[in-house]
Amino acid sequence: MRMNKLFGMAMMAGLLVMTSCASKKELESCQLQNQELTANYQSTKEELASAKARVSSLEEQLEQMKTDYRSVQEALDKSLNNASSTNVNISKLVDQINESNQYIRHLVEVKSKSDSLNMVLTNNLTRSLSKEELKEVDVQVLKGVVYISLADNMLYKSGSYEINDRAAETLSKIAKIIMDYKDYDVLIEGNTDNVPVNTSSALMKNIRNNWDLSALRASSVVQYLQEHYGVDPKRLTAGGRGEYNPITTNDTEVGKQRNRRTQIIITPKLDQFMELIDQAPEEE
Repeated sequence: MRMNKLFGMAMMAGLLVMTSCASKKELESCQLQNQELTANYQSTKEELASAKARVSSLEEQLEQMKTDYRSVQEALDKSLNNASSTNVNISKLVDQINESNQYIRHLVEVKSKSDSLNMVLTNNLTRSLSKEELKEVDVQVLKGVVYISLADNMLYKSGSYEINDRAAETLSKIAKIIMDYKDYDVLIEGNTDNVPVNTSSALMKNIRNNWDLSALRASSVVQYLQEHYGVDPKRLTAGGRGEYNPITTNDTEVGKQRNRRTQIIITPKLDQFMELIDQAPEEE
């Protein structure tokens, strides 16, 4: 009986020892797991903190991007407004350029018309003159103006400002041209060489110098055209240039002879010509 008790106690003690060993292993295992969980928790906590930091940084970047976007949008809107204004200005500039081009074409047409009329006038006069007359009459068109230059020995009596008989036929042909082109004004311009006037001559007694002589010769031609051929005196102007408008040197007799001349200058009436220029070209 006693043996049985002892055996039973021994068995219980063995079981306690076995149970104690099992609990210790479990505890150690639990402690190990707890350490691992603690480490994982700490790692996860750190990762979460890092993720929160990244999220915060991304949120700041997003806010900056939103700010930049608003700035870009404002700049774009301003640029579009400026572009619209620029387009309007460009459109106005294009219109102005087109108007200028039209006006330039208009001026070219006016000049072309004037040049054509001058050439017709010149050709008509040249064809009407004889070969002998052409030796002493020079007809040119310079800068839109017709110049008819006549030698003094074919127009005036020697040492005088009076028209000679020989000049009548030539002046009649010039008068016809002047009458045919009524929209032209006529300037008669006297020119001399540099030889002083012989005031002792009876024909020159009232003439002081070459200014007087050139002006009187031009006046004689004007009055001759008016009185003999009916040219409207309102279209005629007489002027003298004296010895101060030479076309060549006065050092030779040939040069002096060329400088002693009377020029008939035929030009479009200035007021009509300016009106023609000022006319606004028609819109295309």
